[in-house]
Amino acid sequence: LVHGDVFRPPRKGMLLSVLLGSGTQVFFMTLITLAFACLGFLSPANRGALMTCAMVLFVCLGTPAGYVSARIYKSFGGEKWKSNVLLTSMLSPGVVFCLFFIMNLVLWGKGSSAAVPFSTLIALLALWFGVSVPLTFIGAYFGFRKRPIEHPVRTNQIPRKIPEQSIYTQPLPGIIMGGVLPFGCIFIQLFFILNSLWSSQM
Repeated sequence: LVHGDVFRPPRKGMLLSVLLGSGTQVFFMTLITLAFACLGFLSPANRGALMTCAMVLFVCLGTPAGYVSARIYKSFGGEKWKSNVLLTSMLSPGVVFCLFFIMNLVLWGKGSSAAVPFSTLIALLALWFGVSVPLTFIGAYFGFRKRPIEHPVRTNQIPRKIPEQSIYTQPLPGIIMGGVLPFGCIFIQLFFILNSLWSSQM
């Protein structure tokens, strides 16, 4: 019934391709970091080795992110390749860096020893703009040079009418229902753990 609508380009194809590219980058980073940890290269005795390895791998894996993003975006019939590459290299890391920087500002304000030094933040920015962004452009260059992905079936010219959705299949109720259960489990577990640690004495 839906074979003629499955491969219809989405309304926000740019955003989907950008997030798919960033997801590929994170996936390969996690996979290689876990492989190094399992092989014993990242010792728990060496503090910060795991995070350093993950950060360096994330920066160096800009090429697959750009490639995947470009291939998907081209298959959607997208033309704004410059915007696609810039968003792939800036959107997800930019959001994470902004959140990290705001939390770090709070730690600086409180005089915490857990605050990351300013020089380290500059080094992270240099890695991001000096290594990750150019690698994303290289990956996107090869991705856009390839032929677009061919779909096995043709898309119908007239889209099928989507029936009215029930309340629990809407995005907001789905997010709430999907989040309540894990939140409840973790909250109850933490409550009992912290109670046993502090014996109800705050």
